[in-house]
Amino acid sequence: MLAALDLPVPLGGTSNHFRTEVRREIGGWDSHNVTEDADLGIRLARYGYSTGILAAATNEEANCALVNWMKQRSRWLKGWLQTWLVHMRDPVALWRELGLRGFLVVQATMFGVFFSALVHPFFTAWVAYVIASGKLLAPQAGLIGPLVGGFGLAVLGAGYGVAALCARKGLRRLYGRAWAMAILTMPVYWLLISVAAWLALWEFMRTPFQWNKTSHGLSRFRLRPRGGESKTL
Repeated sequence: MLAALDLPVPLGGTSNHFRTEVRREIGGWDSHNVTEDADLGIRLARYGYSTGILAAATNEEANCALVNWMKQRSRWLKGWLQTWLVHMRDPVALWRELGLRGFLVVQATMFGVFFSALVHPFFTAWVAYVIASGKLLAPQAGLIGPLVGGFGLAVLGAGYGVAALCARKGLRRLYGRAWAMAILTMPVYWLLISVAAWLALWEFMRTPFQWNKTSHGLSRFRLRPRGGESKTL
C-alpha cells in the first residue's frame, strides 16, 4: 500500500534490489543503525526516490526459537526507534522533504509501531479489567466511561479480527489450509512483541549500536505448498 501510494517504505532485510549509484548518492548504509534497511527506505523517500514492490515471494525462514526470536525482534524495534530519532532531529526538514502524508507515515511506522508495542499490554489489561468489573455499562459510569471503554474494546477487537483474517487468508493461499492454533495464539505472540519492545528500549539506553545476532536454519518443519514439492524450513 505504501509503495502504491508513493509513500516512504521502511525496507526489510530480505530481497532488496538497489541501484548502486542511488545508494551512494543518499549516503550508503548507516553502519550504526541496527535496522539499516528501514533507515535506507526513509532516506530514499527524502531524496525523492520511489520504492517499488515486486509481486514475488521469498523463502524467508520464520524464527521458531523463543530466545533467538526475542533477540531478533528487540533488535528490529530498537532499530526502528533509532531510525525515528535520527530522522526527527530536524522535523521541519523531514516534513518539507516528505510532505504531510510522508511525515505522518514515518510517525506511524517508525514510532507508532514501537510505541504501540510498549503500551499494548496496559491497554489490553485495562479493557479486560473494565469488562470483568462490570464498569463498562454500569449506570453510574455516565456517558464518557462506556464511550471510552467501548471504543477501546472495538479497536482491540477489530485489530485482532483483521489480523486473524489476514493470517487465515495467507495460510490458505500458500499452503491450502490454515493452522487454527497459530491464529488463536496470535494475541500471545503480540504480548511477546511487547516484551521485546521493552527489551529494545532497555538495550537502546544501554547499548544502542549492539547488533543481536540471529541464528538461522533452526526449523526442520516439513510442509507441502500447493502445487509444489515438499520443502524443509
